[in-house]
Formats: sequence, C-alpha cells, structure tokens
Amino acid sequence: MMHTTVGWHIELEFQEDDEHTRAAALVRLPDGTEVRTHGHATRHHTDANQPRVGEEIAGARALNELAMQLLTKAHGEIDAASGRTSHSINV
Repeated sequence: MMHTTVGWHIELEFQEDDEHTRAAALVRLPDGTEVRTHGHATRHHTDANQPRVGEEIAGARALNELAMQLLTKAHGEIDAASGRTSHSINV
C-alpha cells in the first residue's frame, strides 16, 4: 500500500480598525480550485482594545466557514461520482 503526503497551505489576512477585525481565508486545493471565506469580529465599546483577540475571533469564523465550504465541495464530488446524495454529520 502506497501512502501519499499532501499539504495544504491556508492563508489568513486581517484588516483592523479600533472596533472591527475582518479576516480573509484562502486555501488552494490540489485540484486547482480555491476556496475563499471571510470572518468578522466587533469589539464592544467597553472592552479593552486587544487586536489579537479580534484576530482570533475573526480568524476562527473565517476558518469555520472554510470548513463548511470544503464539506459542501466534498459532498458535491461524492454525489457526482456516486450518483446519489451523500450525508454529512453536522458538528
């Protein structure tokens, strides 16, 4: 049995101001497709200005959306190859 090592590089970029953090996530897949998503975080006016926390929240939201889009893509490919509807377990 042969094992293949595959790696994906995911890029995250952030734009921030005093109250908002926006994250953009991108993954380029071996089949040539790209999946892009966005996440957003808003600082409550009474919270301390902690840019790292905004990045973590916005980044997590972008990555969560990326995961959902990858699941949708994978199920579409399963459906196309099998001629039936595949099912996923929502987490």
